[in-house]
Amino acid sequence: MSRQLNMDTLRQNFWKEEYLKEMMLRYEWQRKYGTLVKAKQKAKAASRLPRKLPTLLPKASVPPPPPASKTTPSKAPSPAPEPLFLSDMYPVAPNTKALLYEGISHDLQGRYQYLNTRKLDLPETRYLFPITTNFTYGWQLGPPTKQELVSCKMCRIESFFRKNGAFALLDPQDLAL
Repeated sequence: MSRQLNMDTLRQNFWKEEYLKEMMLRYEWQRKYGTLVKAKQKAKAASRLPRKLPTLLPKASVPPPPPASKTTPSKAPSPAPEPLFLSDMYPVAPNTKALLYEGISHDLQGRYQYLNTRKLDLPETRYLFPITTNFTYGWQLGPPTKQELVSCKMCRIESFFRKNGAFALLDPQDLAL
């Protein structure tokens, strides 16, 4: 079944005029607002770029350069000394680092043992500062303390709910006795 085109000269001219009007409207809009849109897109793209966080380096005192005598020829200035470390982490202890070179990960040695040993250290002993915002929740929290269970069942139910007003009135249907 073929498609019937009901196009005569009058209808063709109508569609041609509509198409040209639409193209002129788009052109005018682009000419009027195009630079604003491009500026907004560039600003948005610039805000998406990752930000470079400053690294915390220990302050090392740099001795002042000796006074240059006029008899010695001038030399090119030496490059700035390299900082001690550029890492976000403290250096690894030598005995822990030695685990890397003992055996292979397939035998639960080498890198596998090194990573498991490193994982046991507290984040405060591994990192200079909290890397992510999630680090701040447990940063320098200390060792976990064990709480004894209260033997009274009602006491456990009362201590389960918040004291700030949420669930202040306990519904008897909510209690599993």
